[in-house]
Amino acid sequence: MSAHALLSASGAHKWLSCPPSARLEETLPESTSQYAEEGRLAHEIAELKLRKHFTEPMGPKKFNNQLKKFQENPLYQDEMLRHTDTYKDYISGIVHSFASPPYVAIEKKLNYAVYAPDGFGTGDAIIIGGNTLHVIDLKYGKGVPVSAFDNPQMKLYALGAYLEYAFLFAISTVKMAIVQPRLDSISEFEMPITDLLAWGESIKPIAAMAFKGEGDFVPGEHCRFCRAKAQCRARSDFNLGLEEFHKMKPPLISNEEVGEILKRAQDLTAWAKHLEEYALAEILKGNDISGWKAVHGRSTRSFTDTDEAFKVLIANGTPETMLYERKPLTLTGVEDLLGKAKFKELLTSFVNTPPGKPALAPESDKREAIKRTSAADDFSEPISVTM
Repeated sequence: MSAHALLSASGAHKWLSCPPSARLEETLPESTSQYAEEGRLAHEIAELKLRKHFTEPMGPKKFNNQLKKFQENPLYQDEMLRHTDTYKDYISGIVHSFASPPYVAIEKKLNYAVYAPDGFGTGDAIIIGGNTLHVIDLKYGKGVPVSAFDNPQMKLYALGAYLEYAFLFAISTVKMAIVQPRLDSISEFEMPITDLLAWGESIKPIAAMAFKGEGDFVPGEHCRFCRAKAQCRARSDFNLGLEEFHKMKPPLISNEEVGEILKRAQDLTAWAKHLEEYALAEILKGNDISGWKAVHGRSTRSFTDTDEAFKVLIANGTPETMLYERKPLTLTGVEDLLGKAKFKELLTSFVNTPPGKPALAPESDKREAIKRTSAADDFSEPISVTM
């Protein structure tokens, strides 16, 4: 069994929406990033904490020695301890909610090949108590909140867990949660096991096509996570197909046409960025991209040694008080300093959380639509666009 499944749970949104993308990605090299490596390190710290508290006897010495090894990683940040505590505390709340100790598995290998050929993955945390199966996933990223609602990755993990434990536990309900501590976000979703199994049956034909590399390439929001996002011809054809709107006869386009063009433009912007990233990487590898070259961007000056530079300034008559600025911490900075619990205890009455500015978003966005009867120009603040 290879390290990664072709039909991975984490990539389910891609191959369920665009079946042949799974085999296409297989022909392209994998890449990583500092953010991905930071996430991997945070997961290792979280796993250590969960094993100590829930599944493995571990004394302070063994725990601290292992933690020290993680802390020696250049990517380690102190905030990882606080954020992984948030994850651990959430799981602890579930574990202690049962009248008797539930079954707990950490970093459990799960096989869902019954529904997707050769499909397998790793569940961050599995908890089973009574007739309820809990599947919890830690997301360390802070870019965009990830919702557990009808999430195919979580449902594949849940199917794998059910297949693993159904002969031991009479599972009737599945509860899925995604913990994203850096965004203070915990998303939960619950469904009957009968509905989960029916969903598993419904994806079998799509998974079979994806495994064979068959079906149509379908551009969409999922493209941004695909290795072929820059070079995919189907995405190129979709984004370059705006010329059909040039044939419109009336001098003004309709609201329906505005909606359709915005859908195209939403991905067009992202695709152009992906093309730029790909072209720069190719040129830096020594390959030609017609009409383009790599150049040095704008540089930012910095002192080689700020303390020594300031000593020179002070020695030459610059008052030390003029070299430093005193600024209050931001709300987030104060919260990081105190911790969320202490911040809430002391400062809740001083925090104002008004509704955000009106923003345009696609219908698939899970936020509730603004209900207004007056004209849009009644808003006192500028309207922004979320694409």
